[in-house]
Order: sequence, then structure tokens, then C-alpha cells
Amino acid sequence: MAKFQKGQSGNPKGRPPGSSPAADYRKLLDPHVPALIQRAVDLALSGDTTALRICLERVFPALKAIDAPIEIDGLSAAEGLTAQGNAIIAALAEGQISTSDAAHAMQSISQLARVTEIDELEQRVARLEAENGG
Repeated sequence: MAKFQKGQSGNPKGRPPGSSPAADYRKLLDPHVPALIQRAVDLALSGDTTALRICLERVFPALKAIDAPIEIDGLSAAEGLTAQGNAIIAALAEGQISTSDAAHAMQSISQLARVTEIDELEQRVARLEAENGG
């Protein structure tokens, strides 16, 4: 059984770049691209809803959601994760933030709780190892 050397391909010759079937199709279509685009536009203008959708998607790609920062009264002053969670729930109940913003904020607090827990465990283990000469 042959063993591969680290950093070397098992098939150094491999498929040359640009030789995939998709690349072959692109080469076949390249000279016809302007006519194909014009045909899609003509179909869209004549009422073909699929062609219309394709044309519009190319001109106006789907919008991506952008999360805006939120402000929650009392969150920065809240001491401890429970108090921060309570501040988020109060802001939701008072209509200051949406349910999705509250859910995202609570997920962030949950992740922070996990990170804090791991950090505290690491500190405890280090302290025990230092005390026991480990």
C-alpha cells in the first residue's frame, strides 16, 4: 500500500483547471451570451413570469437582513446574568424590543454563561493543581 507524503497530492497530475463539464458548457455558451440575455428579456417582457423572475433576480438580488444595534434600559447596569436576562424580559414586556431581538439577546447571555462557566472551571482546576503540586 502506497503512503502519501505530507503536503503532496495523491494525484499530482489531477484534473487540469478549467476542464470540468461546467467549464466546457460555459465555453460553448460564451459566444451566445448576449443573444441569450436578450431572449430572456424578450420572454420576460412578453409575460413569461419565470423569465421575468430570473431577470429581476439578476438586477435586484435578494436583500440580506442587517441587524441593528438595540438598546435595553438597565442592561449595562445589571449585575449578573440573571439580572441581565430579567432586563431583557422587561424590555420585551414593555415593547422596547421585538421578540426576535429578545431571543438573540438571551442567546448571547446564554453563550456568555457557558463561557463564564468554562473560564471559572479552568481557574478552579489551575488553583487545585497549584495547591496539589500538579
